[in-house]
Amino acid sequence: MLDADARKVLDLMSSKNLPSLELMPPMLARASFKAGMFTSQPAAPQIGSVENIVVPGPAGSIPVRHYRPAGMPKQEAIAALVFFHGGGFTLGDLDTHDTLCRQLCEEAGVAVLSVDYRLGPEHKFPAAHVDGFAALQWIAAHATELGISPHCIAVGGDSAGGNIAASCAIMARDSGGPKLAFQLLIYPATDFRCIAPSHQRNGKGYLLTASMIEYFCACYLASDADRLDWRLSPLLAAEHARLPPALIMTAGFDPLVDEGRAYAEQLRAAGNLVEYICYEGQFHGFITMGRVVAQANDAVNLCAERLKNSCALIGKQNAMPSAASS
Repeated sequence: MLDADARKVLDLMSSKNLPSLELMPPMLARASFKAGMFTSQPAAPQIGSVENIVVPGPAGSIPVRHYRPAGMPKQEAIAALVFFHGGGFTLGDLDTHDTLCRQLCEEAGVAVLSVDYRLGPEHKFPAAHVDGFAALQWIAAHATELGISPHCIAVGGDSAGGNIAASCAIMARDSGGPKLAFQLLIYPATDFRCIAPSHQRNGKGYLLTASMIEYFCACYLASDADRLDWRLSPLLAAEHARLPPALIMTAGFDPLVDEGRAYAEQLRAAGNLVEYICYEGQFHGFITMGRVVAQANDAVNLCAERLKNSCALIGKQNAMPSAASS
């Protein structure tokens, strides 16, 4: 059953008779998406510091926003989450997900580095994924100057951002690093064949629609063949072993719920530590709607708790003496 708060949001949006994003040119869709995000998010918490930096990428500079908790100056190396925002590889930026990044920073007590990767249709696949991994590599290589621990770096994101995070985890494994502590995948897209039953079951009426997904594909994909590339469809990767522990969170009324569950099952079958949680009464995008959807705040708290615990566990393991030194 649809959550009561979620139903109110859908009813309100329906009553306003707003044009659907996929009917707009990308520039207008971005503005509409941003306006909607700002009206539904809770108040942004005050944190220790926020700094906009740029990191080098293969196609130019990549903007990154660095959040730090209060009482954690750069002289103190702390755990970090490299975060990728959602928006179908077409929408979203550092500002649309600023509140969520602040929440995770404050509640988990970690640095958050939010990556403003290139978007379609101006930049086709694999631009966003290339930027994401380039930013992750640079952040890990410059951990000391950023005040983060190179042993406690996690990746995460929502929707398309969860897709980039999942792909970065595989790329990091295959490239010999950086070694990641955790992956936080919030209703991630994992299979762009779009054949899971939930694409039909939840394809209309719940914010993210099947037609909107195809709009995003038209904006970002260079060709239909890209759907089979494991970077875009990490469920199709040849190997899923030796990946960092994961929290995969889905929503029951999301077209992506089945592929999110399938990815959790695939990771678990390959021997990875995986926690899978489905908010059965929610729709895609709910976690940034804490002003109007109470469960969104619960979900953020859960993500922060798991992130904090995973980084604390890595810290304890690093502090333990090795057998050779004991």
